[in-house]
Amino acid sequence: MGSPTDENLVKSARSVLISSERLGLIARVDMIEGGDGTVIPVEYKRGQPPHGPQWTPELAQLYAIGLVLRDQGYNCSQGVMYFTKTRRRVTIEFDSELLDQVESVVHLMRRVASTPQIPPPLVDSPKCAYCSLVGICLPDETNLHTRRSAKRPRRLTPRDSAARPLYVTEQGAKIGIRGGRVRVTRHNKELQQVRAIDVSQISVFGNVQLSSQLMRAAFSRQIPVCWFSYGGWFQGVAHGLPSKHVELRRRQVAIAAQAGLPIAKRLVEGKIRNCRTFLRRNSRADTGPVLAQLKQMADQTADVQSVESLLGLEGAAARLYFERFGGMLKNDPPGTFDVNGRNRRPPRDPVNCLLSYAYSLLTKDLTATVLGVGFDPYLGVYHRPRFGRPALALDLAEEFRPLIADSVVVNVINNGEIQSNGFVVRAQGVAMNQQARRSFLAAYERRLDHQITHPTYKYRITYRRVLEVQARMLGAYLLGEIPEYVPFMTR
Repeated sequence: MGSPTDENLVKSARSVLISSERLGLIARVDMIEGGDGTVIPVEYKRGQPPHGPQWTPELAQLYAIGLVLRDQGYNCSQGVMYFTKTRRRVTIEFDSELLDQVESVVHLMRRVASTPQIPPPLVDSPKCAYCSLVGICLPDETNLHTRRSAKRPRRLTPRDSAARPLYVTEQGAKIGIRGGRVRVTRHNKELQQVRAIDVSQISVFGNVQLSSQLMRAAFSRQIPVCWFSYGGWFQGVAHGLPSKHVELRRRQVAIAAQAGLPIAKRLVEGKIRNCRTFLRRNSRADTGPVLAQLKQMADQTADVQSVESLLGLEGAAARLYFERFGGMLKNDPPGTFDVNGRNRRPPRDPVNCLLSYAYSLLTKDLTATVLGVGFDPYLGVYHRPRFGRPALALDLAEEFRPLIADSVVVNVINNGEIQSNGFVVRAQGVAMNQQARRSFLAAYERRLDHQITHPTYKYRITYRRVLEVQARMLGAYLLGEIPEYVPFMTR
């Protein structure tokens, strides 16, 4: 399409990119028709024309396109919307009052976008329920914490994606991609094949090879690839470009450096209270005195004045909890699953072997979650930064250790899914064999898919989604959108 001074303008042009530096707008117009010294933008729309004059997003879009064309010197007094369902063209005469109103809204939007403070979400808006970003914005949850709305949050959180993690534990296996399907092979024999759109993350254990084509596809589809040692130690993660949410990471650095104690206290409080609840529900012995002590320690977290004191309090609570952990297990025959406190690196009994494995899986999932939200997973508020340690993922894991990891361990033992013959002892350490590892991974995924009523928001949600919701609410706290971080604590 020529400039407005050209004598021979083309009659029409499709998919035209136009812009205005003054307005700060860029638009891709479906079609522009020219003639008699004027231009007419044409936008294609699905559905049918609305009844009566209404202020709609489609109308605002057409007016904005008209403003850009006018700003570039074209004579543009009307636009057209073509509705494909009715195959009808609707001509819109540009009203000067509405043009001024659209331009005012454009300037207001640019002013809001240029400020570092995020505007508060809408209150009880019916539009939020149909927004594709509702699971990121979480408007009702944010308004509940800021007391802008007293209503119970609607279940706005989108349903879980059908995509699930792919675990590869077969030593010597190779993972590639062909025709949009992820293929796992060993010695040229196909072990598993799954559509790439059904894979949320890839976890490999030990000596497993991945092709460069698969890695490129994983990066483009935002699929994190996680590496574990053969014994289950979480060693690293690869993903595409980091999140563009620079402001969130900037706030994270500032909080971690000087103001992380309030968050750390809530995280530890959540862990102790959840340990107490889990012990009360599952113990086969009398734990009354221990439950009272754990409740007292949870209450004491509010008065802690330093991270060092908080570490001491958490350590004392963990010692009490693990001293009674064996009382939740079906030890049949006697001595099969004896446990004497927590030990690791390497774990010296089957129970601690399962616990370490579960904590590695939980850390892996939270690392992938915080990366997706926009955090730096290696910069925490409670766990001190250390080379290779995903400190923030470990922070968020605290409140979920008893609810997810410990629960899986107790269930696989008490249900007989893993028995004494599922372990091997080597170099004074205990590890699972291949079959036990597969059974444990299946049980862990079932736990993540388990639905629970959120104690704060009162709607049903899976633990898989809870991890993301809590990470996003932590981000909302760091950005100043809500007054405090509330841990996930069951009753």
